[in-house]
Amino acid sequence: MTTKFYDRLSNDLTQLLENPIDYNVTIEVGEAPVNQIFKVHSYILQSRSPYLKKKFNESPFNENHVKELKISNISAKVFNVIIKYIYGGAISLKKLKTSIIFDLLITSHELDLDELVEHLQTYLVTNNSAWLRLNFAHVYQTSYQVKNFKIIQNFCNDIIAKYPYTIFESSNFNSLPEDALISIIKLDDLQLEEDKIWDYVIQWGKVKNSTLPANLNEWTSNHFLTLKSTLKNCLPHIRYFSISGELILKKLYPYLQLFEPKLWLDINTRFLAPNSSISSKILPPRKTLNEIFPIKITLIPSNIIADEYVLEILSWIFRKNVPYTESNQYKFKLLVRGSRDGFDVKTIFEICDKVSNTVIVVKVQGTGEIIGGYNPLEINNEEKWCSSRDSFIFSLKTENLKNSIVSRVTDFSSAIYYNSSKPSLDFGFALNLRGNLKTKSSYCGKGHYEKQIRSNSNNFSVEEFEIFKISLKK
Repeated sequence: MTTKFYDRLSNDLTQLLENPIDYNVTIEVGEAPVNQIFKVHSYILQSRSPYLKKKFNESPFNENHVKELKISNISAKVFNVIIKYIYGGAISLKKLKTSIIFDLLITSHELDLDELVEHLQTYLVTNNSAWLRLNFAHVYQTSYQVKNFKIIQNFCNDIIAKYPYTIFESSNFNSLPEDALISIIKLDDLQLEEDKIWDYVIQWGKVKNSTLPANLNEWTSNHFLTLKSTLKNCLPHIRYFSISGELILKKLYPYLQLFEPKLWLDINTRFLAPNSSISSKILPPRKTLNEIFPIKITLIPSNIIADEYVLEILSWIFRKNVPYTESNQYKFKLLVRGSRDGFDVKTIFEICDKVSNTVIVVKVQGTGEIIGGYNPLEINNEEKWCSSRDSFIFSLKTENLKNSIVSRVTDFSSAIYYNSSKPSLDFGFALNLRGNLKTKSSYCGKGHYEKQIRSNSNNFSVEEFEIFKISLKK
């Protein structure tokens, strides 16, 4: 039996980093004035990082027999974590901002630290899914540019399958790498009608060719050949046989020149003579997830919650999942943001007076909890209790939305309390926002609602809050 003393080994090597006796390499990272120089040992780094081994071999020794490396695209903060991992095989992420951890992941990939790449992906998906969702377009695009982030890619694809407009309506959609787009349209459970997938693929292809005329009637055969060449790897993944005959005529026929003659004949044969045999490969219809519907919303302008959370809140408002239709488009208009408009409850009354159907979202200082409430009533610049049967409060569990807490009003006559003279906006006695939200004056308690949304009933201060007006976009 072999006894392994890894802890002592890790500690001794980390001490060598902190007191670099006989170092033979300096690595300068970052840009001035926040650059930093690390004194390190080539044998340790070469054995741990193929990237650094290559850099060492390419660099000559100076007159002091020390190799001087400079890596300006890595911050000192990130490299400090990396170098401690390289020497000691240990890493602590608790005190790091999620954006730094994501940068750390990218740097780990650049330095060929495969073990750390896998660990950081798992850590982000498990512990920081809220940040990944809030920065979804950037995270998704980066995961495919880097190529090696399979865990992040799977996380993103699962969200896209359930909430496709998260990416298709994103400003970053048209700049997606080809392999990222293909990975999306290959998803068997992508919750989007096939003709709309076709529309987005055509849109993506047109953007890649800015010289194509805007008016399709002005296109020549060369224009169609250009688009066909751009989309040659995407078009085979469209499930043409799941598109109705009417939509084939309306959406596919104008792009007839993109199709091989045999495939176009088989598409038409399938609908004109369903019992006739065809030779083209028929991809199976996409799987419909009964519990998820791709509600189309105007992307929410929030610094606290991601689009996926908005869909969850909508399902609570309507007490069911809402099926998608073209007219079922929900708009979230930002009315108040603490960091922009101030943190006094009085500001809410001034800006939101006589506004109904609002959602307030609060990020608790220190804990990062996301709590809030839905108020169907007009916000009233008076002092009174108001009656509602539909108001509720909630706690969003960002790691797993299924664990979120929804607490509906039970005492209808005392659902919402307004007091502008001693500024307070209360959902019964269950969510109470008082005075200056930056002070520890707000709290969650019991009364008038089904259950508590915080296990901690102590007063809290607010890191950020937002109020949105919800409306059906006609």
